[in-house]
Amino acid sequence: MKKIIACIALIMCIGMVHANDTRIRFTCLPYLQNVTDTEATVIWATDRDAVSWVEIAPDDDSHFYATDRTKYFDTTLGKKNIGTLHHVTLHGLQPGTAYRYRVYSQEVTKNVEKDTRYGSIAATDVYRGKPLKFSTMSPDKHGVHFAVVNDIHENSGRYANLIQAIDSAKIDFMVLNGDMVNNLDTIAQAYNGFLNESSKLFATSKPFYMVRGNHETRGTQSQKYMDLFPTGTGNPYYAVRYGDVCFVMLDAGEDKPDSDIEYCGLAAFDRYRTDEAEWLKETVGSEMFLSAPIRIVCIHVPPVGSNWHGLLEVREKFIPILDRAGIDLMLCGHIHRHRFVDSDESGFSFPILINSNREILDISAENGTISVDVSGEDGTINKRFSFPVKR
Repeated sequence: MKKIIACIALIMCIGMVHANDTRIRFTCLPYLQNVTDTEATVIWATDRDAVSWVEIAPDDDSHFYATDRTKYFDTTLGKKNIGTLHHVTLHGLQPGTAYRYRVYSQEVTKNVEKDTRYGSIAATDVYRGKPLKFSTMSPDKHGVHFAVVNDIHENSGRYANLIQAIDSAKIDFMVLNGDMVNNLDTIAQAYNGFLNESSKLFATSKPFYMVRGNHETRGTQSQKYMDLFPTGTGNPYYAVRYGDVCFVMLDAGEDKPDSDIEYCGLAAFDRYRTDEAEWLKETVGSEMFLSAPIRIVCIHVPPVGSNWHGLLEVREKFIPILDRAGIDLMLCGHIHRHRFVDSDESGFSFPILINSNREILDISAENGTISVDVSGEDGTINKRFSFPVKR
């Protein structure tokens, strides 16, 4: 009941200044990306071109309206951006600190030569509702608590059930391990398929890390993937350090040969995976990775179970590097069913846990152990795993 009330309150909080259909409105609610000890990025979308900004305030007893709050604008090369998808990165934050924030978009009704005109504003509410809130990472943090879902394929109802099946207030972040959409023929598929649901449930206060699945590579708007899910590498593959854990997020690309008729002559994933393997070699040799007591890999397509081309490429190009890197656990999806593969079965130096499309992984990594609860939509824990860390 508390989670339902919280969702309703957030929907009210994200309301427009007025409900008139002639005014600008949000089409994608705010969600957090790339939260570090000193930065955070807020992303949202509107139905009309706008300039956008975020105001932040300390998480104290003062009212948000007590004074002018620090503003961060959506800019490129010193100019405010005009568009419908808005990115604002908050810089210079304090580590391990809670902040309140509010997002704004003001419609641009005309922008010709030296004549720029503005219309109505859409903003999150800090008068009737509470400001949005998030916390930066603490450099002293050790244990990590996160959850993993995958293969939602725009089923937002199932997605909501899975998130509500665990105590999401206790997690540090979510991992969305691929195939959250059927394809990206329209960006609205991502908004309506899982992003707005994420914002209602957790993503205004807790970030998620996106892993690209083979279905996110499809569709006429798939090249805009990085606009929705920016990373430190500028690619869908990247690594992040969170407390004691280094996460390596890999992109398996498509599962069929580049020449397959389904890709209409546009696929070039073999070369892409070769380049990614070179990046992976550098990453597992980095200080961020080598100093991490726990090392987890997330990849949508598992390197076991079939002889499809994409899987064979992952096995050929990524596994030899990971086998020597001291990986503690690999998390996968793709096959829509649960499967656990230990080292004896795979011949790899690490276990593989494949999550189904109807379960959520609730994972704690601390004190030399990775503990995993596999829960269904009703909250029932179906399986439990405990993986000892090798170092």
